[in-house]
Amino acid sequence: MEVYKGRPENADTRLPREKRVYDFLDSMGIQYSRVDHSSAFTMEDCKSIDEALGVALCKNLFLCTGNKKQYFLLLMPDDKPFKTKNITAQIGTGRLSFGSADKMLEYLDIEPGAVSVMGLMNDHDNSVKLLVDKDLLDEEYFACHPCVNTSSIRLKTSDVFGLYLKEVHHDMQVVELPREID
Repeated sequence: MEVYKGRPENADTRLPREKRVYDFLDSMGIQYSRVDHSSAFTMEDCKSIDEALGVALCKNLFLCTGNKKQYFLLLMPDDKPFKTKNITAQIGTGRLSFGSADKMLEYLDIEPGAVSVMGLMNDHDNSVKLLVDKDLLDEEYFACHPCVNTSSIRLKTSDVFGLYLKEVHHDMQVVELPREID
């Protein structure tokens, strides 16, 4: 898997949502590396991608409350299990479930398998609240999809959770999830 610096030389065949990510990052002067790959739908699919980029695996979960009135994007290390009880008390909600593909597309302009913090650039009404496990913030680099699951990008963690979030007018809530299931 070859690692490239920045956007593809010829982006004509890329989806508009992917090109918008590159345009947005470039406009802010945020540097990134990129790999292109076959569709990645599972964490297993992402292992070789993340190894090529030299980053730890990260789960990106699109969640909602039971009444479907609040939506969340949870970013967490792959080696931590997701249990709704470990997060609901921290964020002051009832039980969480996975949000629908329709709402993901509506709010983030992302389809299942490509969930990414980059989708927040499409959430102009701040309909989705960002939740970040504190352990991710300790890493020098962060990897995610550029709103498609056939490419992945690596950025400095400080750029993602600093400049990028400021520019997309989103805050984050830091959460602490346990590594072991209680």
